[in-house]
Amino acid sequence: MPVAQPIKTLWLKASNSDDCKQAGEPFKAGQLAAVPTETVYGLAADATNPHAVAQIFSAKGRPSNHPLIVHIGSVDEIDDWATEVPTWVKPFVEQFWPGPLTLLLPRRSDVNDVVTGGLDTIGLRMPDNPTLLRLLQSERLAVAAPSANPYQKLSPTLAEQVIAGLDGRIAAVLDDGPCLVGTESTILRAEAQQAQILRFGPLDIETLQAKCPVPIKALEGHDIAVSGNKRIHYQPNARVKLLDSQTLSQLAESAEPAQGVGGLYFSDKLQALFADQGVQVSSEQHAYRQRLYSALFELDQRGLQEIWVELPPQRPGWEDIHDRLSRAAAI
Repeated sequence: MPVAQPIKTLWLKASNSDDCKQAGEPFKAGQLAAVPTETVYGLAADATNPHAVAQIFSAKGRPSNHPLIVHIGSVDEIDDWATEVPTWVKPFVEQFWPGPLTLLLPRRSDVNDVVTGGLDTIGLRMPDNPTLLRLLQSERLAVAAPSANPYQKLSPTLAEQVIAGLDGRIAAVLDDGPCLVGTESTILRAEAQQAQILRFGPLDIETLQAKCPVPIKALEGHDIAVSGNKRIHYQPNARVKLLDSQTLSQLAESAEPAQGVGGLYFSDKLQALFADQGVQVSSEQHAYRQRLYSALFELDQRGLQEIWVELPPQRPGWEDIHDRLSRAAAI
């Protein structure tokens, strides 16, 4: 699908009340706007307007059979989009919404195929960003919103990243500063007697299972069509190479990285290896997640050929981070 002619992309500030009011105008006009969530910035369109939603695919260069997630303003709105909702779902989700959890449920028959990629399921979530939530609730609005980046490229956690990838393709971006979580939501398929994690996210299986009355299973390496489940995804322009701490330490002792190589690392002993071409991040899980995409973007802005990433810990709760990095490094 061809990309439309360039338009002027407005840069709106969430700290400005007039800008916040203006942020709702693109949706009324059937246009696209990038909006902040706690996970990443989303490229949003009125989910009830098929023509507007179709523009998401052309702006991103995203295949039209790839389903979108609909962001809603309350738990009660689940019934506007889904049917055959298991009885346990609403009490369960009230413990995590607003928050980084997407429910996959059977869609209502009146939901347009353009939102679901022609599938018989719908992804729903209530975002935990006060600015976006007020907009959704005040306008009784639901928005279809994948990440606000060109297809398979780095997800944006800063408005600057949105502009770098989509300037001239969308009507506006609403800047609310850095996203507080930093990776995309956990996707949970909800059925009457069980639930399945189809995309790892900030809410891990242990956290969800502690509040869920049915067993939850995490599906790895599946081919179910959900957002983010492409082998190649979340990629900067530079090639990403994943290296363990020991390998990088040996390189630090024996040689300097080649020209055009930068590093994303957390170990202090690697500071000298990357010098001016590195970004050091925290080894604490939540801080690492929040910084991941913006650090890769920062390195990519330097015109590097390769980004060497120090593999983070293999511990529970890091599954989404390892998932994103593996897709970023896939060739």
